[in-house]
Amino acid sequence: MAKNTNLRAADKAQNDEFYTQYADIQKEVNAYIEYNPDVFRGKTILLPWQPTLFETENPLYNVEKSRIKGKIFTLTHDTNNSGRIDIDDLQWSYLEGDGDFRSAEVTALRDEADIIITNPPFSLFREFLAWIMEGKKQFLIIGNQNAITYKEVFPLIKKNKIWLGVTMDSSNRWFLIPDNYKEFHKIEEGKKYAFVAGPVWFTNIEHGTRHKPLQLMSMADNLKFNKKLKGQTEYQHFDNYDAIEVPYIELIPNDYNGLMGVPISFVRKYCPEQFEIIDGIGRYSILDNERTKKEGKYLSMINGQPKFFRIIIRKKQ
Repeated sequence: MAKNTNLRAADKAQNDEFYTQYADIQKEVNAYIEYNPDVFRGKTILLPWQPTLFETENPLYNVEKSRIKGKIFTLTHDTNNSGRIDIDDLQWSYLEGDGDFRSAEVTALRDEADIIITNPPFSLFREFLAWIMEGKKQFLIIGNQNAITYKEVFPLIKKNKIWLGVTMDSSNRWFLIPDNYKEFHKIEEGKKYAFVAGPVWFTNIEHGTRHKPLQLMSMADNLKFNKKLKGQTEYQHFDNYDAIEVPYIELIPNDYNGLMGVPISFVRKYCPEQFEIIDGIGRYSILDNERTKKEGKYLSMINGQPKFFRIIIRKKQ
């Protein structure tokens, strides 16, 4: 059973409500079904977004209510006796409130659901993820890759409670945006689109891909053959943290047993059977203490220059 609500909280934050294109959703969801064909079978799924087409073309549509009310769309059974459950069986009605996920009404829908799949406003990502975790639900949601560094997110990744999805690699993507947004990048067939940087899927649903180990070279071979280390005879070391700097995932040496600082993009390739996540350091790190920041001696510094957030990893023995 699927249930949709419109997540209107973005109206109260900032213009960062982006509607994921169907093809992007389908591609990601299919990856989980390929791994486990029964992953969604018999489950109640909460999908907080706003498929306005089903609203505006329906006799129940009320323009005044739509300005202030949330909506709930349900797909639960074969309503037209066609012999299958499909989009023609979708039913909907107005909520009592505005559809804010923090409301008691939508929280009750969360508690009823088994899985939550959506693209929350990026400005509310921390709060939305906390809301999901509070309900102890499985989920598949879109956020910016930089959310990996958030103090509310990184510890969950470190503890293998959440991980990245399969199909988005933080490359810029097109998202549909509300008609009332004044800033947009293109219009197609009367719809406004924005080109959004750094989107990735976050999830706690198993997809198998994350257990595939990285194929890596030795430290000596990287120093000898990889052009990204041209002119270096050794890996750089952080000024204030006992770890080597590995600026690209492909440069992770397969024969080094010490601590290594890697970019946040590593999380998409992270195999928990191959590596252990130890820490997170950086100019905007959750772990750099106030004294360190005050003195300007960030843990990720190399030759006095702080690097962006680095994930500290160690090869599993």
